[in-house]
Amino acid sequence: MKYFKLPDLGEGLPEAEIVEWHVKVGDTVEVDQVLVSVETAKAIVEVPSPEAGVIAKLFGEAGDIIHTGEPLLAYEGEGEDSGTVVGKLKASEQESDQGEDAFIIGAAPSSKRARANRATPGVRALAERLGVSLENIKGSGPGGLVTSDDVHRQASHQKQLGEAESLRGPRRTMAKNMALSHAQVVPVSIFEDVDIHDWPKGTDITMRLVQAIAHACEACPALNCWFDGDNLSRRLLDEVHIGIAVDTPEGLFVPVLRDVTHRSMDDLRQGLQNLREAVATRKIPPQEMQGATITLSNFGTLTGQYANPIVSPPQVAIVGAGRLREKVVPYEGEPAIRRILPLSVTFDHRAATGGEAARFLAALVESLSAS
Repeated sequence: MKYFKLPDLGEGLPEAEIVEWHVKVGDTVEVDQVLVSVETAKAIVEVPSPEAGVIAKLFGEAGDIIHTGEPLLAYEGEGEDSGTVVGKLKASEQESDQGEDAFIIGAAPSSKRARANRATPGVRALAERLGVSLENIKGSGPGGLVTSDDVHRQASHQKQLGEAESLRGPRRTMAKNMALSHAQVVPVSIFEDVDIHDWPKGTDITMRLVQAIAHACEACPALNCWFDGDNLSRRLLDEVHIGIAVDTPEGLFVPVLRDVTHRSMDDLRQGLQNLREAVATRKIPPQEMQGATITLSNFGTLTGQYANPIVSPPQVAIVGAGRLREKVVPYEGEPAIRRILPLSVTFDHRAATGGEAARFLAALVESLSAS
């Protein structure tokens, strides 16, 4: 058999979840015929056939996760075996979760490597067998040691609550990215209010924020850069590509609005609308989710005033916009009720100084203050 392995569907995408097979064993396929729909980092991608042939075997079913470079299907005929070990995908995934999964990074508390040595090997094996996380147990043994009775009690409690739901698709990707940030970034947040009372009626708030971020990046380039924590190097970037956090029932999506400094307001608005529609239909290409140099979280459209949003490496900053509110503030020497937009900027203190972040926020406020 000739094996077709899952290709690299985008930079930094190590795995994909099978959504739907469009072929079955015994089918004859042509070059570029769609074989399967898979979900990668928040996008559904149709994988075409690289050659014509007859399908001999499919590796995995809908809902299974397959890693880049693992066999996806096999064609009839002679071919060289690359040496990839082929087994049940679910079993491979479970083994990966117990070993060198990409989720296990740094010393994040969410990482299995961060577990304290609070149980004997036998108790750990029991916990693995019963599907119990030792992190959720307060040991009753000497010095907080987790005992087998503790594990059985937790397993009974979990049984009463029902089976845990495995994270899939966007939520799985989000969990990995958040753990990565927690392990690698040294975050600091600063906050400020901006008076937007004099904005013309009907002003597009999101677009004003996008343009203000572009202005702030030009005024303080240190926050529009990528940082390499392993080599302690940074790359200041000339173009500004803003990731726009989009909340959906399936999880968080962050499509990228590109080259915002050289585009008109109308072009930016149409571009963002196109991205949101692509997210809603789950047809957004993976490359449209990559390459952001800074991110905007406009969480205030829901609720909340200030936040410390999460920086996603290699970016070094994220801007949060809170809920608009009326507030009594000094205005021209008198108390007045004005419309206020609360802002939050979280930055990676390894890559930028507090002064640079403050200057960035000041430029942001300056741009937004203009009527």
